[in-house]
Amino acid sequence: MQTSEPRKVKGLVLLFLLITGAAQAQQTNAFTMAQCVAYAEKNSPQVKNALLNIKIQQETNNEITGAALPRVNASAGVNYFPQVATQVFPNFIAAATYGVLVKEGVRDGNGNTIAAPNDFGFVQAQFGTKYTASVGADFSQLLFDGQVFVGLQARAAAMNFARKSAEVTTENIKVNIMKVYFQLVAAKKQMDALDANLHLIEKLAFNTKELVKNGFSEKLDIDKVNVTLTNLQTEIVKINRQIDNGYLGLKLLMGMPTTDSLILTDTVSIDELKSNVLEAAYNYNDRKEMQQLLIAQKLGEYNVKRYQLAKIPTLALFGQYSTNAQRNQLDFGDSKQPWLPSSLIGLKLSAPIFQGFSRNATIRKARYELEQTKNNVDLLKLSIDNDVARAKSSLQNAILTLDYQQKNMELATSVYNTTVKKYEQGLGANIEVTNAQTELRVAQTNYFNALYDAIIAKIDFQKATGKL
Repeated sequence: MQTSEPRKVKGLVLLFLLITGAAQAQQTNAFTMAQCVAYAEKNSPQVKNALLNIKIQQETNNEITGAALPRVNASAGVNYFPQVATQVFPNFIAAATYGVLVKEGVRDGNGNTIAAPNDFGFVQAQFGTKYTASVGADFSQLLFDGQVFVGLQARAAAMNFARKSAEVTTENIKVNIMKVYFQLVAAKKQMDALDANLHLIEKLAFNTKELVKNGFSEKLDIDKVNVTLTNLQTEIVKINRQIDNGYLGLKLLMGMPTTDSLILTDTVSIDELKSNVLEAAYNYNDRKEMQQLLIAQKLGEYNVKRYQLAKIPTLALFGQYSTNAQRNQLDFGDSKQPWLPSSLIGLKLSAPIFQGFSRNATIRKARYELEQTKNNVDLLKLSIDNDVARAKSSLQNAILTLDYQQKNMELATSVYNTTVKKYEQGLGANIEVTNAQTELRVAQTNYFNALYDAIIAKIDFQKATGKL
């Protein structure tokens, strides 16, 4: 007993630590729809990549800026020549010597005037030392380049395009989150209705059993109620599975771990769904896709300008400074033997003359691409008009259908309650209750389907008009 008790305590401590660790790993989040969107903006991999594109564009802009800034390079090197190169050249030393002798009329030992030979031959000589070293620096500054200057002008537009692309990505995720979020909220309302139906059927089953005991009903009536009860339970299991899958899909959109718990705190407001149904006034520029496309058009204009200015000469300033040393021994630190400096400063003008007609083709290509972008702007305007018209019509029809189905569900509920009372009082048949229950479930299903459609239609309408 003394040895088993500590083991039991250790086991309980280990179990407690495991349970505590699992609880800490799983987080519970109670979110409104807006909080779900905010969570996605921080955690969704798609949004993260869109935000990284902004940083990538910033670094691209820095590269363009760097092309207009001075460039400085430093270099140092040591060379060793095991065999110094031998140079072969005409014997100009002998030619010069004979030229002086002939000019001065010098005579040889025999008294004859010295005459220059016809061929002085060649001399072989080694110039240089076994070791050379150099240390230097060079710089260059671009003074004018049309393509670089256009790139500098286009930096702001390029950054705006990257930011707008991120906004478009975020908005698309927001649309999907809103649809799934409110569908799940509506599904919760549907589950509440099914649970209420389940309670009514269970009560009916109990009452039917009592009627059978007292001889006022048949066992067949109990079987019919049990069939209805089983069908309803099966439907509840099915919808619960759909809701679970919906939560998994919502977490995926948000970038939330599947192990975390998510609680939806917003509700579906019927009044909100019905509000501003007829207000279809919109502006093309309210759509982020249009904003993005207009920026792309501006970038296309910069692109044409950039290629056009590529025909203009470029001008650059450059300079160089170096110091060199030559030794036959590896002793470059010897202060008695000097290092010899050299420097230069210059301007370089580069003028493109003929590029095989490729530059003109590039300019025409950029113009055609710009024209395509303009056509896409016109196409998007037509698409927005179509989206708004379709979304408005769908929303109006969805609201009308929702109203009809709500009234029908209320009527079916009233019919069911009345039928059950008649049956319990012995004034009606079990088949009437079963039929009323079936009609109620159909009416509820139609109502919640209409509610789902209205939610989707309202979100699509807000997206179409740029008022999401």
